[in-house]
Amino acid sequence: MSAITDVALRLIYDSRGKETVEATVTTRSGAIGVAGAPSGASTGSHEARAFPPGGVSAALERFPQRVRPRLIGVDNDGPTVDARLHDADGTDDFHEIGGNVATAISIAAALARGRESGRSLLEVVRRPGVPHGRFPAIVGNSLNGGRHAVGGPDIQEFIAFSPAPHPRDSVRAALAVHAEIGAALVRRFPGAALGRGDEGGWVAPLSNVEALEILTDACHAVTDRLHVEVHPGLDLAASEFFRDGRYRYKERTVDSEGQVALVAEWVDRFGIRYLEDPVAEEEYEPLAEVTRAVGGKTLVVGDDIYVSRRDRLVRMGETSPSNAILIKVNQVGTLTDTLATVDEARRRGMATVTSHRSGDLPEGWLAHLAVGFGSAGMKCGLLGGERVAKLNELLRLGAATGAD
Repeated sequence: MSAITDVALRLIYDSRGKETVEATVTTRSGAIGVAGAPSGASTGSHEARAFPPGGVSAALERFPQRVRPRLIGVDNDGPTVDARLHDADGTDDFHEIGGNVATAISIAAALARGRESGRSLLEVVRRPGVPHGRFPAIVGNSLNGGRHAVGGPDIQEFIAFSPAPHPRDSVRAALAVHAEIGAALVRRFPGAALGRGDEGGWVAPLSNVEALEILTDACHAVTDRLHVEVHPGLDLAASEFFRDGRYRYKERTVDSEGQVALVAEWVDRFGIRYLEDPVAEEEYEPLAEVTRAVGGKTLVVGDDIYVSRRDRLVRMGETSPSNAILIKVNQVGTLTDTLATVDEARRRGMATVTSHRSGDLPEGWLAHLAVGFGSAGMKCGLLGGERVAKLNELLRLGAATGAD
């Protein structure tokens, strides 16, 4: 394995027009890896800090002295590179060099490692026992609310969940749901200016139930027309409207017990198959209650409660409060840390869902991670170059294995 001969870091912009960073890692063999780091809008309080105080400019200023010298001459194996990134930072949340800096370098180094050995990133990260030819469901953000959309419902994401075994079918079905929702909104609001949120989902002045009804009708219509399985899903991002111990929707306010009951009612009524962050991030027992109530019917996915960190999983004890965990590399900063979380989740029998961020980039590496991790789903938006890049890369991976 060749040593690293150069690491470069530069300013780029994400899909929201916000500053982030891109890294280039070069090895002695001439292999080069390039990767950028996305950024989230709805973030968990325990995840890595994207950048140090002072933002991207501070990260770029610190990089030549604090980061680059620790990597030059180091063998480009994942644990070594990622350990050097931790050493350069010295904190548990990357607030000195920035989690996005670590993410960009860690992924770029993995890409260079794969190119040097003639392997794809998928093969670099593939976990033991993950079979070839298995692909994640599409978890496609189709209608937006919450922080991702001004003027929409309280719930952050209304999702098309398509677990078809072949990427060509799951991608096509999820995109068809997005189009079906758009047509329904045009009929409902004739002549109105309809927008899309940060992740490409539709935005309209709907209540949560109205949005769920439109989503469910669209899923049923697409399933009937394409003969491809697609179901409604939700990312509530419930921490965003949880204040003073209560969940404050526009049309009602409920306590934790009421939230559990409300979410369970929606799962039963609408046939929800994907349910993310149904309660606030510190509401461990209510999350467990949701899982006990509906976990046999749907993926109950924890994001803010775990923020992709293995130590957050371990502190729950042997019984985790959800049956699935969302995985975002820049929540923990390095690929090595991410793999440790994936392996811990798999040991516990939890499904993983590999996810984009709301401010993302037109890069396809997320698809490689989702397949290599053996994830139950790949979560991303359905429109916009930064989202379609991930869908198209999944299609390429499907074609390469004969699944297309």
